[in-house]
Amino acid sequence: MNALTMPIADGWTIARRNTLKIRRSPDLLGAAVTFPVVMVLLFAYVFGSVIDIPGMSYREFLLPGIFVQAVIMSAQITGYSLTLDLQRGIFDRFRSLPMAPSGVLIGQTVSDLLMNLASLVVMAAMGLVVGWRVHTSPFEALLGFGLLLLFAYAFSWLTATVALALRTPETFNNIATMLSFPLVFVSNAFLDSSKLPTPLRVVAEWNPVSTFTQAVRELFGNTSPLMKTAATWPLQHAVTASLLWIAVMLVVFVPLATRLYKKAVSG
Repeated sequence: MNALTMPIADGWTIARRNTLKIRRSPDLLGAAVTFPVVMVLLFAYVFGSVIDIPGMSYREFLLPGIFVQAVIMSAQITGYSLTLDLQRGIFDRFRSLPMAPSGVLIGQTVSDLLMNLASLVVMAAMGLVVGWRVHTSPFEALLGFGLLLLFAYAFSWLTATVALALRTPETFNNIATMLSFPLVFVSNAFLDSSKLPTPLRVVAEWNPVSTFTQAVRELFGNTSPLMKTAATWPLQHAVTASLLWIAVMLVVFVPLATRLYKKAVSG
């Protein structure tokens, strides 16, 4: 087995192992699905009654933002699972096996991608129940879900990097929560960012969460001609900018996470 196929084969083995672990611990999948569903119901029926979006239903405006939020929350499971395995000594067992170091991380991120897929399916069904609709072609809708899954996979490598740098589940959870909430809420995910105070509006317009949310809205047709898109380049070219963000995250965090993993198992 050569240096290219070995990480893929080892990654597939680890992905199967992690998928079995999820089946035996359904609370992990339940947490990844339940929180976004609660957010859908909360925002759709509570805040949706007081937030007005020109030219469209707030629920159609909301769902793409919920999808992006769910991807971010679910990707954190990658980091949490890695810190748990590190704490329990699972990596020491892997170190004794003839396997590629990157295979462990590939397997973890792939299994979490499958969990993200399940989460998106459940949320899309819930969205249809509360009134969300897709107004573009089936091909564009598939591109929208594909973009979300690519984002989920790339963001999992980011959380893996943070987790391997911090190494403890408690510290990782605290840092991830502290960073993810401002990232999601200071964006256009749940409201029209043009109505924010100027300092927050500038942050929201350059926030990658806003870029991904805008891209998904465009691909699902959840936009309104009465809403003016900010003049910033990422929001004017949201799909292209989202793909660039994904490429940057993979180029930066795949080798960085692999290096930190080698350091963690050798320490």
